[in-house]
Amino acid sequence: MVRALVRPVWRGLPRRALAVGAGLGLLLVGAPWFLSVSPETWPGLEMLRVAALAFGLGLAFLLDDPARNTTSAVPTRRPVRVGLRVALVVPFAALWWTAALLLVPRDARPPLGAVTLEAAAVAVLALAGASLAVRCTDAAEPGVAVSGALLGGGLTAALLLPHDWALIVPAADPRWTAAHERWAAVLLVAALTAGVAWAEPLRRRAARVTGRR
Repeated sequence: MVRALVRPVWRGLPRRALAVGAGLGLLLVGAPWFLSVSPETWPGLEMLRVAALAFGLGLAFLLDDPARNTTSAVPTRRPVRVGLRVALVVPFAALWWTAALLLVPRDARPPLGAVTLEAAAVAVLALAGASLAVRCTDAAEPGVAVSGALLGGGLTAALLLPHDWALIVPAADPRWTAAHERWAAVLLVAALTAGVAWAEPLRRRAARVTGRR
């Protein structure tokens, strides 16, 4: 059944939104090349962070499905449908992030593990927001609202978090290690939230069982 779903799920992916997010991210990372910025002053960390946010905004549309009211009644359960969408996008996301890292000159690259953790947390946050929107609302295409919430929440966190709880810090900042421990916590919470949101609502499951009887 999963094999039979691959082609229709692939066709239903919001490829335009994903392509715009990925393309914008790569354009932002590569912009200093066009401005002839020297490696010593290359804002590698800042550009990668902005690129990760751009890609995350594209991922916010991943679960958009204009035919949601139809597909919700198919026998394939939601975790399978959503998991298949995520599985199809993961290789693309990995290739995109690799390309983004390679666009930054070697001397200007921040610690790769730490900045990849940040990018992963942003991506999973976007997926968690989309998953919650699908579970808690009847909106077929919640991507616009989720992307707005992701952008607004990121700006709010950057401005309002206490100094000791800052997530966005320079690589040379003494808070770098502690900040990425918090990024790891954000990633874990977002992943757990997405996993819980993928489950079928109990009311719908009960309605299906009653209907079968």
